[in-house]
Amino acid sequence: MDGILMNRSDRVAVEENSWTSYSAAIMSTDMWKTGVVALVMALLTGAGATAANTPDAFAINQQIGRGVNIGGALDTPRKEGEWGITLQDEYFQIIKDAGFNSVRLPVRWNAHAANEPPYTIDPVFFKRIDWAITNCLSRNLAIVLTTHHYDELYADPDGQKDKFVAIWKQIAERYQNYPETLIFDPLMEAQGKLDAGKWNSVLKETIVTIRQSNAHRTIVVCPAGLSCLDNLPLLELPKNDRHIIVSIFYYAPVEFTQQGANWITGSDQWLGTKWTGSADEKRRIAKDFDIAADWARQHNRPIYLNEFGTYEKADRASRVCWTKCVTDAAVQRGFSFAYWEFCSGFGLYDPQAKTWHKELLNAVVPPQAGLPDQNRTGASNPSEKQVNSG
Repeated sequence: MDGILMNRSDRVAVEENSWTSYSAAIMSTDMWKTGVVALVMALLTGAGATAANTPDAFAINQQIGRGVNIGGALDTPRKEGEWGITLQDEYFQIIKDAGFNSVRLPVRWNAHAANEPPYTIDPVFFKRIDWAITNCLSRNLAIVLTTHHYDELYADPDGQKDKFVAIWKQIAERYQNYPETLIFDPLMEAQGKLDAGKWNSVLKETIVTIRQSNAHRTIVVCPAGLSCLDNLPLLELPKNDRHIIVSIFYYAPVEFTQQGANWITGSDQWLGTKWTGSADEKRRIAKDFDIAADWARQHNRPIYLNEFGTYEKADRASRVCWTKCVTDAAVQRGFSFAYWEFCSGFGLYDPQAKTWHKELLNAVVPPQAGLPDQNRTGASNPSEKQVNSG
């Protein structure tokens, strides 16, 4: 069922909206530096949108469609670039031209927020996030804004809960008048001592806090644990809040997808593991995804596959085969998704050669009728007016 995953031509009609006028203005003036952006946003989108004119979670999930994570840039321990990736204006256009519908942006917010109340987020860092969001929305790419690598919260949920909630209070208030295609995803991969019970408690307070300024914005929520599919039954959500998408991530079998990964002790012994797309291998994916699909039908919630990917140490043919099988299984069940990730160790794109790994890209976003192939080379359009990087 590919209807949920809009292709380039399907999106043309919905892209003619007030945001287009806004993006044209911001990309051709110095509005960014004047601080007028928030005012223009408020005028165009209007504060206090009502449920009647706000898309529900299923409609937003359609707009997320086929996406990609841009990891390794804003989720580093101290500063952008320390893992070798610094976001560039051209990346967003390259992603758009390849036919993606959305971007998921992992951010290590905790590294840029004070450790004492009110846990203020660094304003310079906040502007960098503003820039990334605008680069997506101005190109009609939905953006899922999330938290990554909050290790302190995993280790000490009770001690870090107030900071986590305060961070999301600031994020929600700052972006409350942004278009509905900015989606909030409070946390990636709750783990460690942040078990299902603790996560449900933190999540409940976080959703209440977000709803104080964003009554109808879509929120993405993932079950706790590294076995998120098994933990779906443990996830507690407010039943009357229908602006919630439930997410899962998928890296099975890890012996294949993360072979040779330096963050997993002993993973070198997995080197050489192949994935051929055998009937048994495909049945495992189908069985796993049916768990999520069955849960979604029972609870009337859309599903977002927020991460899946293969590390570069696996052979290319196996990577392509696995990626296509996972993508096809997601599409068949109406899941939106975001490949992990754009241009690092799992990457679809080579930032040095400035080109896509074409076979992998095609496995995630198949070539589309009417989309010129040269748009998928990765070369940016030199005539494009870029957003200032702040």
